[in-house]
Amino acid sequence: MGVGDEVKEQLSFLGGFKLTFQHLTRPRVTTQYPDEKKPKQPRQHGRHVLNRYEDGMEKCIGCELCAGVCPADCIYVRGLDNPPDHPVSPGERYGYVYEINYLRCIHCDMCVEACPTEAITESKLFEFSFTNRSDAIYTKAELLVDDEGMPQKLPWEDWREGDDMMTSGWMRATSPSGSAAYEGEVQWSAELGYGVRAPEGGQSGRRDDELTGTKPLRQVLESHLLDEDIPLAHRGMQGRVWRAKTGAAKNRKKMEATRERMQALRASRKEAKAAAKAAPEGGPGGTD
Repeated sequence: MGVGDEVKEQLSFLGGFKLTFQHLTRPRVTTQYPDEKKPKQPRQHGRHVLNRYEDGMEKCIGCELCAGVCPADCIYVRGLDNPPDHPVSPGERYGYVYEINYLRCIHCDMCVEACPTEAITESKLFEFSFTNRSDAIYTKAELLVDDEGMPQKLPWEDWREGDDMMTSGWMRATSPSGSAAYEGEVQWSAELGYGVRAPEGGQSGRRDDELTGTKPLRQVLESHLLDEDIPLAHRGMQGRVWRAKTGAAKNRKKMEATRERMQALRASRKEAKAAAKAAPEGGPGGTD
């Protein structure tokens, strides 16, 4: 064994740093959770919502198909005949009792598939926890949207902007189901507060990725593609420069967001101090 081979053997441990050095020029993926969150996928399965028609009537007709198809047996539904004078839904019956036990739910979305009236959908909200078992059983009053069509926001749920958009039921109803003739066609009735949702992005030109939040697979799964399938601009040194620029742009946005939060915090502190100074003069202990 020569001197060169001995030196190479002694320095072989540097090979373990290869992956570390490769990631030095790549953008950071760390987010300041829960203040910052990554955008959720368009087909995200989360907490269920019972929807209404645009006239305010409930879509649920109490058919109990969702409860029958549920593999976890977490849905309990009881239907009741509609009052002739004040009907709740357009059909003969409506969902009088509707409960979902989230200690059992596996978010498989089969209830959405089975619903004939598009009454139940899953939002993108999945960050909710409970301190007791009774809170885990959602009733109809908690699942049904309000008079504006917005989901009920309970104290233990962390709703963020966009969690109620492009729900799982929307994805099912606007997917072409293998038929190109239906690609980009809306097969979903209007909802209170949202109207007719835009169609899911497909392979045709009838798509709006900016509106629906759909991302091309090549963009989402680029790190898992073969080298020949990755665009030339994203390979080698060009790719490292592109990733560095992308990371710098994300970091600038984070810095701007942090700066805005700090400014808002300072302004709120100033308002609190001003209110505290003014309280003795006009408060309960002040003079008339």
